[in-house]
Amino acid sequence: MTDIEAFTGGNVVVRPRGESDIPQAAAGLVKVHSTDGYPVEGVSQPEAWLTPPGMLNAWVAEISGSIVGHVAVSSPTGEDAVSMWLDLSHESEDKVGVLARLFVVREARRRAVGESLVLAVMDYARSDGIRLVLDVMVKDSSAIRLYERLGWIRLGTAIHAFGDDQQTEAICYVSPDPQTSVDRG
Repeated sequence: MTDIEAFTGGNVVVRPRGESDIPQAAAGLVKVHSTDGYPVEGVSQPEAWLTPPGMLNAWVAEISGSIVGHVAVSSPTGEDAVSMWLDLSHESEDKVGVLARLFVVREARRRAVGESLVLAVMDYARSDGIRLVLDVMVKDSSAIRLYERLGWIRLGTAIHAFGDDQQTEAICYVSPDPQTSVDRG
C-alpha cells in the first residue's frame, strides 16, 4: 500500500505530540520542505526546528498510525505579529502565544488536517486564556486561506529575514476573539 492509499482511508487523529513522535514529524517536515519550500530555514536540523526554545505545547496529526502534520504554540520571542498585536490590544505579552511549525505532508492534504491542527491550538489558547498570533509568508497561499477561513484577522505585513541576507514578505495575523465561537461546519 502506498502512502497516498494509507492516508485516504484512515481517520485524522490530532493529539499532543510526544517525544517519540519527533523523528517521524521531522521526516515529514523535510518532505514538506522539498515539495513546498516550507520552512525556509530549519530543515538542516529538523528535530531542533520542531522543538524551539519557549515552546509551550505541540500536536501531531496522524492517519493510519503515520504522522502527517504538526503544529506548535510558543511563547513570544520578538515576532512582528506579537508587537503588532500588543500595540493594538495593549495586552501583556504573557497573554500571547505564537502559532508556529504548522505543516501537512502533501499526501494527506484535502483532509482538513491543517484545519484540525489549527483548531487544536485555538482550543488550547482559549482554555489557557491566551491570544494567538502568527506570521505566514505571502507565498504560502493555502495557509493564508486556511487562517482567513477560520476567522484570523490580518494585523499587517512584515519582512521575514532568513539565511544569508534573504528575506520575504509575510502577513501577520491574530486569532479570532476567544469569546467568539468559530463555525466549524
